[in-house]
Amino acid sequence: MPTTWGVTPKQSLEATCRSIGRASVVAQCVAILNGVEADPPFLAVLAGPASRAVLDGRIGGLNGYWPEVWAARGLLHVWDDDAVEAIIATAADPSWRVREMSAKVIARHRVLPAIDAVMVLLNDQNARVRAAAHRAFETITDEE
Repeated sequence: MPTTWGVTPKQSLEATCRSIGRASVVAQCVAILNGVEADPPFLAVLAGPASRAVLDGRIGGLNGYWPEVWAARGLLHVWDDDAVEAIIATAADPSWRVREMSAKVIARHRVLPAIDAVMVLLNDQNARVRAAAHRAFETITDEE
């Protein structure tokens, strides 16, 4: 995997897609969301320098919520419908940051099967999650 310090997460993911393939990138994001421990080089692709704080245990380690947040954010930029089930499941994650990112992904990719999960998030205890859920709801229910 290419080392991509100094670029945006989107640029890093695009470079990795060119290197290992889009399907592999999506599969690794989904695996993290499904509880598989993140591969450190892939975590660096997802989070850049911030990954160091996870890898050395300063912010939760590999089993904390940051790898899930970053994996979900990865799906903002690199999407495939193979990720639908995982992104819907993350809408019920204990971490508000993961739930918020789930709602953002659902909105960005208009994940119609996520409507029930979004309905639950509209009443989330966290205002940022509710705001993201509101955008997702509007996107999903828009009759384009």
